[in-house]
Amino acid sequence: MNDAAVEARGLSRHFGDIRAVDKVDLQIPRGEIYGFLGPNGSGKTTMIRVLCGLLTPTAGEVRVLDLEIPRQAEALRRKIGYMTQKFSLYDDLTVAENMRFMARIYGLQRSAAKQRIEDLLGHYALTSMRDRFAADMSGGQRQRLALAVATLHQPTLLFLDEPTSAVDPENRRDFWEKLFDLSDAGTTILVSTHYMDEAERCHQLAILENGRLRNQGSPDELMTQLDSRVVEISGSDLRRVKDRALSLPLVQSAAQQGLHLRILMSPDTSDPLSYLRQGLANDSLSFSMARPSLEDVFVAATQEQHSS
Repeated sequence: MNDAAVEARGLSRHFGDIRAVDKVDLQIPRGEIYGFLGPNGSGKTTMIRVLCGLLTPTAGEVRVLDLEIPRQAEALRRKIGYMTQKFSLYDDLTVAENMRFMARIYGLQRSAAKQRIEDLLGHYALTSMRDRFAADMSGGQRQRLALAVATLHQPTLLFLDEPTSAVDPENRRDFWEKLFDLSDAGTTILVSTHYMDEAERCHQLAILENGRLRNQGSPDELMTQLDSRVVEISGSDLRRVKDRALSLPLVQSAAQQGLHLRILMSPDTSDPLSYLRQGLANDSLSFSMARPSLEDVFVAATQEQHSS
């Protein structure tokens, strides 16, 4: 058995003149949570649908769980779970009815399905809601139901397409704890997100923009690449300071965060603090090096690709 759950070489998917996914190479280890990070329109959903076998690639080679895609897509569907961004279960069925219906779709035997449903109702705190119609559930409750259904047949690989886009921070945190439970049990999880805090929870990340893979690695590896390039400035009139900073040739980006101005410097800046002190020439400002964030990583990856 291959150690990689997903392998792709030169993967592309075009819609007419639009290159939704453009020459992407991937190697995703088994048993990890792997994130696709990018804004809307970056190719995250298209990538997931190609890897699921729901879309045929325009070019490239894809293997998922040792199966050649799209040729063996039907065999793959029995091994994967897929949770879409939009709630896709039936509003006019209860929680238990949705689960029983999907258990039949997955081909579970009645006795096995009954026990599995009971286990999942308890695990996802849905037991008291078993007779509630899906239409009457909150966003977080619907999210838990969707995840329970996606894992009914105990898939080896789980695809989650922006699964927390419509829920509050507390439910997002609880949802991610459930993902780590699944990962610890050996499930490989591919999750797309545009939330930086969620991306930081992943074992590995692929940063996507305009269908291109801009960077990939663990969150710590990606942030370490920007060591000595992020400066925080404190002082007054930060909006004016930001405009002046952006006019300096070696400043890549500037963004205010609370009482600080966060500056990302170009990679060839030898002494960021001296450069900014001299360039801004304002004795009322204080300057300090800052720990890079994933937002800095994303800005650096996309801007450097555009300027290269």
